[in-house]
Amino acid sequence: MRLSLIKKILRYELDATCDGTHTPVMLWGPPGVGKSQIVAQIAEERKTHLIDIRLSQLEPSDLRGIPFRTDKGDVEWAIPRMLPDVERHGERGILFLDEINAAPPSVSAAAYQLILDRKLGNYTVPEGWAIFAAGNRQGDRGVAFVMPAPLSNRFSHYELDANLEDWVSWAMEHDIDQHLIGFLRFRPELLFEYIAEQNPIAFPSPRTWEFADRALKKFQDTPELLSVALEAALGQSAGIEFMAYLEHIEKLPDIDAILRGEKVDVPEEVDLQYAIAAALTRRAKGITDIKKERDKLENILLFANKFPQREMGVMLVSDLHRILEDELFKLDQFTPWAQDTVGLFTE
Repeated sequence: MRLSLIKKILRYELDATCDGTHTPVMLWGPPGVGKSQIVAQIAEERKTHLIDIRLSQLEPSDLRGIPFRTDKGDVEWAIPRMLPDVERHGERGILFLDEINAAPPSVSAAAYQLILDRKLGNYTVPEGWAIFAAGNRQGDRGVAFVMPAPLSNRFSHYELDANLEDWVSWAMEHDIDQHLIGFLRFRPELLFEYIAEQNPIAFPSPRTWEFADRALKKFQDTPELLSVALEAALGQSAGIEFMAYLEHIEKLPDIDAILRGEKVDVPEEVDLQYAIAAALTRRAKGITDIKKERDKLENILLFANKFPQREMGVMLVSDLHRILEDELFKLDQFTPWAQDTVGLFTE
């Protein structure tokens, strides 16, 4: 399932704590696909507290608490401070049980009651707190136990897939280097390439492409270090290919000339076409005063119609819509572009 759909589900489940219809959610997926990150994004987006507990690092007593003798001679359990508490953490939040199927069975057994009944001995999870969990699949060669049926039956289960359009939307919001976006548009299959049987140390994934972006920012002026850093993040094959792409885009036409409306030919190389589209999108994102720099956006739309492949222009305009939203439709060149390219409008 796409991350964009999972985010919608998690938002609904967080809101469902208010009316008692919340169901604990289990996210499955290979390493690096963004399971933990998407939960953190939901918490940040909703400005709510997030408690991230790695069950694989706990002992059963860490979750259940430590028994102690009361003055009356009976035994009670000390509630761990890491569990949600209204006074300390607020009335609403997310209890995230990460790496849940990497936890020993004795630990996961301690979580049964917490997940379904929202209780653990004398402790009760506050009503406004959602319970989410995540783990790698057994075939991913990570540390994973078979999830016991009693625990599995306490969740609704969703499996995450890496999707390029979702990643591009995230990349634009987080100022990921335009060359990364252009390259993955050209080679979308490299967004995530993990062959568990080969047990790779480094491999391309949404997480490691973010590492590659950091490498570009640090080593862009020292190509020999950049090449090594990219291979260290992405693996040798993907690292070498992306480095070759970076060297090739030196042939990129003058982006400023396109924005000025000057005559610029579209290069024949498909990878350069993706690079131009990514560069134009990045420049459009940098426009803060649409009225003042409207002509630049109009010229981008004009250039979008020059691509020999219609799909390339559609991709560029779709990316513009992510940035401009409904302001895109107010541009003078949008209707002619739609008429000529997509056929959405009639005279």
